[in-house]
Amino acid sequence: MTGQDAYSRTKSGCKDSRSPSLLKLCLLFAIVLASVSHAFAQQSDLEHVLGQMDSAAAKFRSAEASFVWDHFQKVVEETDTQKGKIYFRRAGNQTEMLADISEPEAKSVLFTDSKIRLYQPKIDQVTVYDTGKNREAFESFLVLGFGGGGHEMLKSFDVKYLAAENLNGAETAKLELVPKSVKVRNNVDHILLWIDPARGVSAQQQFFEPSGDYRLTKYSDFKLNEKISDSVFKLKTTGKTKTVSPQG
Repeated sequence: MTGQDAYSRTKSGCKDSRSPSLLKLCLLFAIVLASVSHAFAQQSDLEHVLGQMDSAAAKFRSAEASFVWDHFQKVVEETDTQKGKIYFRRAGNQTEMLADISEPEAKSVLFTDSKIRLYQPKIDQVTVYDTGKNREAFESFLVLGFGGGGHEMLKSFDVKYLAAENLNGAETAKLELVPKSVKVRNNVDHILLWIDPARGVSAQQQFFEPSGDYRLTKYSDFKLNEKISDSVFKLKTTGKTKTVSPQG
């Protein structure tokens, strides 16, 4: 007997009961059965999605997409928007990424060799951040929907299946991710991830900070597993570019 069958039978039996106390007990039992049935269904859906992501990750080599980043700041009730292109490729057991921002101000963010490099053409400066021992934690965020396996996420996040949702014609699974690390949760409270599990890519991501600020990212125009030139993963600096490192 399924949870739904048990729920229906219990509900029917409750209608025939003449005892108010027994009726309440029956209704409570029916609610519990329905909740358990729903939880099992969610877990089944989650396992299916994670399995699809695992299969897609095994074939992942590269990805290219257009993006729109909306950064909402709760204190001032304002949203800053940036647009551009983003590139990922697998290099050995690591993932490289370049975000080429075109609006409202040109800048590039490159992640490779465990370092984040921010190039600002306007001031002709590269700022270098070494992720060091935090590289794996940083990559766990980086590969969400771009080469990361489904069950691999479970190492860093508590994952919950929320719903199936259609985004711009694509069937996606909406997941909620909560970082397991207390240190990480000081910066990222939780994440909503709209994943296209068949292709293993994120159609949309929303990162929430404890302050109430959030960053919503929408992706489109995907190109998967096509060769990306090495030159893409090099910053277009000049002979006068200054390099600084806040971490020394």
